[in-house]
Order: sequence, then C-alpha cells, then structure tokens
Amino acid sequence: MTGTSVAQALDSAVVAIKAAGCATPRLDAEVLLAHVLGVSRERLLIDRELTVRGDAVQAFQGAVRRRAVQREPVAYITGRKGFRHIELAVDARALIPRPETELLVELALALAPRARVLDLCTGSGAVALALKQERADLLVSASDISPAALELARANGARLGLEVRWLQSDLLALVPDDIDAVVCNPPYVATAQRGELEPEITRHEPPLALFCSDDGLELITRLIGQLAGRERVGWVAIEVGQGQAPRVAALARAAGFERVSAHPDLAGIERVVLAQRG
Repeated sequence: MTGTSVAQALDSAVVAIKAAGCATPRLDAEVLLAHVLGVSRERLLIDRELTVRGDAVQAFQGAVRRRAVQREPVAYITGRKGFRHIELAVDARALIPRPETELLVELALALAPRARVLDLCTGSGAVALALKQERADLLVSASDISPAALELARANGARLGLEVRWLQSDLLALVPDDIDAVVCNPPYVATAQRGELEPEITRHEPPLALFCSDDGLELITRLIGQLAGRERVGWVAIEVGQGQAPRVAALARAAGFERVSAHPDLAGIERVVLAQRG
C-alpha cells in the first residue's frame, strides 16, 4: 500500500482550512501533518518518499476537521506550543501562550540576582517556567485562581524539571509577603469586545483568562490597589490590551510607583507597563 503523497494530503488540507477562513492554512496544514506523522515540518518538504498511510490518514483528516470545522487552535490539536526556549503542553485549561507575552520575560531578565518573582495569572506556566529556565538564580513563584490551569502548569514544570513554587490565589490574596517583583498577564479583554475575536479564541480558550469587565481593567485595577500595600514589591510588569497602557500607568503612579514606562510589542502596540519604586 503506497498511501497518499505528502503533497496531495497537504493540498487537500489547505483547501479545507482556507475555506474555513483560517489565516494561515498552509502553515496549519504542515504543522498538523508533521504532528500526525511524528516528523519535522522540514522533513515534509524534503523527504520525497514520505507518505500518509494507514492510521495516519484518519488521524490527519480528524485534525484538519477540528481545525476547519470547529476552528480549534492548532496548538490545542497538537497539544504543545513553543514559548521562548521551552515547549509547553497546552490544552483548554489555559490560554495558548502568545509571542507578545514573551516581552514580560525579556523585561524580567534584568531583575537583581536571586530576586523573588511572582508570575501572577500563570495559566500554562509559560512566563514562570521560561524565566526560571533563563535565570536559574531567580526564586520563581506562580499563581492562578484556576485549579485546572495550575494542574497544567505544575505538569509543565515537572516535565521540564524547573523548580517553581505553585500557588492558588485570587490575585495576591493568598500570596506570601516575600515577593520582590511581579509579572502578570491578566485577563484584560473588555466583555463588549467578545464579538470582535476569532472563533479560535471565543470557542476554545477559557473565558476566565480572557475577559474582564466592561473596560477590561477591573482586575488590573484591583491588582495595583493590592500592590500599593505591598511595599516590598518594587518591580511590576503587567501585560495590557491595545490603548490601555496610559490608564494602567496612571494607576501605577497613584499607587506609589515612581518610575513607570510602557513597552511596545513587535507590532508597535504598548503591550507591557513596567512600574518600579524608587
């Protein structure tokens, strides 16, 4: 049995995924087929003898159906996502890590040696684990209100062999008073914007990690209010939505942070507000 050629399988998948309105049909098809076959994307392109046969045919058809019909994100179908220099297991218990969130890690790399840093709203554990992997000296904690997300994050930490203190907490409520710095990617999408988002997000990613109040700032406002009473925390980096940075910066200054700056992502959007004391 010769099976179907890789080119034929990809071409059929691209047609279906493109017809569904997905933005990157060729990339999606290649990633899914590579996952099903257990090979790299590069091998799909250079191995002329590689075919899709047996159980792989149905597996690939099923993956394409999930992508095209259900608009399920590719990362949830494959169950993994790269972030900085690590690969994370991902599923619907937590948001899929975004490239723009890597900015939190980049900024935190400048923290003092052995600083105690908390990754708040950790989700899959992406920021905490990437930071620990790149700065092993840091004493990293991570918290989330969702027990399911924490279960995923803990599993990622165990698989990667990275030591992080995991905490379940609503913001800082149950976080010990031994933290020097906070990084946070909170839910900041305004509830009114739900209709503007792609089906991949609204159908599959956890709403608790996405949406927050009419303006998207309720949770960030609460967090900064809590930080005002935690004078040991002298460094805070918060990811924000487009257009939110000026308001968040003003909140940070009112809470006693003297040095406040906004940092753009690769698209030029002010994505992270960095607030420091002194």
